[in-house]
Amino acid sequence: MLSRRSLLQLAVAPRGLRLATFSADVTPPLGAALCYGLVPAASSIADPLSARGVVLWPAGQLPIVLCAVDWLGIGNHSRDRWRAALAKAAGTSPDRVALHTVHQHDAPGDDSTAQALLPLGVSLGPDAFALQTVAKVARAVRLAQPVAVTGVTAGAAAVVDVASNRRILGGDGKVQFGRMTACRNSPQCQAPVGAIDPLLRSISFWAGPRRYATLSYYATHPMSYYGQGAVSADFVGHARNQQTDTFQVHFTGAAGNIGAGKFNDGAVAMRPVLAERMAAAMAGAKAAEKPIPFTDVRWISVPVALPLRTGAGFTEADLTAELADPKQRLNQARYLAYYRLTEAGRRIDLTALRLGSFSIVHMPGELFVEYQLAAAAERPSELVATAAYGDYGPMYIGTRRSYDEGGYETSAVSRVAPDVEDVLRNATRQLLA
Repeated sequence: MLSRRSLLQLAVAPRGLRLATFSADVTPPLGAALCYGLVPAASSIADPLSARGVVLWPAGQLPIVLCAVDWLGIGNHSRDRWRAALAKAAGTSPDRVALHTVHQHDAPGDDSTAQALLPLGVSLGPDAFALQTVAKVARAVRLAQPVAVTGVTAGAAAVVDVASNRRILGGDGKVQFGRMTACRNSPQCQAPVGAIDPLLRSISFWAGPRRYATLSYYATHPMSYYGQGAVSADFVGHARNQQTDTFQVHFTGAAGNIGAGKFNDGAVAMRPVLAERMAAAMAGAKAAEKPIPFTDVRWISVPVALPLRTGAGFTEADLTAELADPKQRLNQARYLAYYRLTEAGRRIDLTALRLGSFSIVHMPGELFVEYQLAAAAERPSELVATAAYGDYGPMYIGTRRSYDEGGYETSAVSRVAPDVEDVLRNATRQLLA
């Protein structure tokens, strides 16, 4: 006999929806560049990296692929080839593939457009390995076996003592201190948490009485410490791996200005502590899930051209000249690659998956948390999750006001102009209308 919960799930079961899970090991070989070559190369494997995701088959529609990769970033033409390969494997179109990275720093990045601008022997990441990895993940998608979805539940829980805003403003309204991923030796480490999104949101798909797959979303940089050559999925990956009651896929939200700095001094012992706090929230969100009203599955896509940063240092000539500087070329190659593609008219498609009263917005770059909070405010009576770190080409994306405030995140590491806020806010409204 079915339990009351099972009967509730069946009562809101999506008609004709099928789902398959897939995963693949994406751990780089020893010697591989990590964090686009900005930290020591891989000298050991602390724990493996994975690409995880689901394929949805809504009745009467092409499949939808949602994938989160334990890498720093995948940008520009590399993202195009990933999406094309996963789309082909799933029998869908690339615009129905949401590809994101979790953004761990002791992990590779993939940007073939930038790599082509660098001298022989200078590497952002192992390109041959990246190609092999794309093929491996595509094969996992192709072999994924769908099941009929009999119910969908969604919920949220607060994450306790993990996230804090990185940007601490002084009395003049300017950034006076960056709290970052880890913070020590400053009284500013204990400044108020600041603007964050405290909620971890999750949505689960059921096959009969079994919670078959769960997608979770939370905004924080996912590192406890990094840069010692040990490849790791870090505390967010560890928390995800502890969810043995389901196939858990975790997406990092709009965490461009969010880290664990207030609650993390960077000590090795803090990684399992942060992992336990995240794991508790993942479990809590699932415990809080309720069956959601389900009428249809909608996929919406809005292509946008993000405005390029202008001024000294952001011209083609400036970026090209700095490629000759060994200290600057790894960053400048990525800046120049994104600049040229944008100038040539390439757009980034922002997408949303709408499942009844639960919406997932898929966004590019290292987005500030204010965009996630604004998306949630568009549908205040429903649950709205944000997955950032899609196309990594634009890197940091601040709000209009943040560029006047200064700070690391709106320095040269942001390749977009302040009026990017208008573009993204308008697109978000279209996605959630």
